[in-house]
Amino acid sequence: MHDTIMHILPQTLRILLSGLPPDVQASVEEIRVRESRPFELIWSDGYAFVDERGQLVAGEERAYKPTRQDCLTLLEMLTNHSMYTHEEELRRGYITIVGGHRVGLAGRTVLDQGDVKQIRDVSSFNIRIAREIQGVGRQVLPHLYDPILRSIHHTLVISPPQQGKTTLIRDMTRLISRGEWGVSGLGTAGKKVGVVDERSELAACVKGVPRFDLGPRTDVMDGCPKAEGMMMMIRSLSPDVLVVDEIGRPEDAAAIHEAVHTGIRVVATAHGADYDDVRMRPVLKQLLEEGVFTRYVILHRRKGEPSAFRILDRLGKPLELYPARKG
Repeated sequence: MHDTIMHILPQTLRILLSGLPPDVQASVEEIRVRESRPFELIWSDGYAFVDERGQLVAGEERAYKPTRQDCLTLLEMLTNHSMYTHEEELRRGYITIVGGHRVGLAGRTVLDQGDVKQIRDVSSFNIRIAREIQGVGRQVLPHLYDPILRSIHHTLVISPPQQGKTTLIRDMTRLISRGEWGVSGLGTAGKKVGVVDERSELAACVKGVPRFDLGPRTDVMDGCPKAEGMMMMIRSLSPDVLVVDEIGRPEDAAAIHEAVHTGIRVVATAHGADYDDVRMRPVLKQLLEEGVFTRYVILHRRKGEPSAFRILDRLGKPLELYPARKG
């Protein structure tokens, strides 16, 4: 288990997890802490509860049930004992910790004129474990290369949560920055890449410095709203490629238009089951109908298997794929 995750957990939960076999600890994708409800671990192909002896059990009756004090301690550790300095994150329902791990929160919301001001009485935590997996982009990137402009196509990566979108574009960023396109005859012409990392998941920055390897020619705008960060990048850092995670708001679309019209290539992700699903979201539908993106990567993962992908063209039609060069 990652040290940064063990560090934020209350001692009771830390002890339970530390007794699990190393292979189990290494493969966990989510840790679910719910007050007075079963302590749960989730993998790509299933889940289990943890009992009071630190053993995995299938039934909820035997599971350890985190106490109110467990949850209070966890929240204190997440906010570094300062709820005030994390008000914005609490309002959005998640906190990102060192290492790029995102902790989703649920509890009683406080409203201000109908809008969520913050979450209080937090009783549910979803610790999503971020992993840097180098090489996952090598099979995808060659199919996204634009030989005319010698850069990447404007690309939208689509999948439901936990299918590997962030992991994929993180590795693609590294490869683009290094010029490792996987296409014969290109050499190593790396691009300047600007990453807008609103949730601090892509780069896992600590004091502004990325802890994940995003390549030698990559700049990161950490903890910045996507639309504002893209405009800042365009004005001041002259990127060849902009990378941004989970678009969907009108201001995101406006910033993407600005980047496209200034000659910057855009790589973005969006939640959705497939191309048709994304077209149901008004902001994304507009971008798709305007033909802003010329490639779509659809990720899907079957139980117990790594993510697979399909690539579509500007019109949402399957692209005839050629074999990717190894290495």
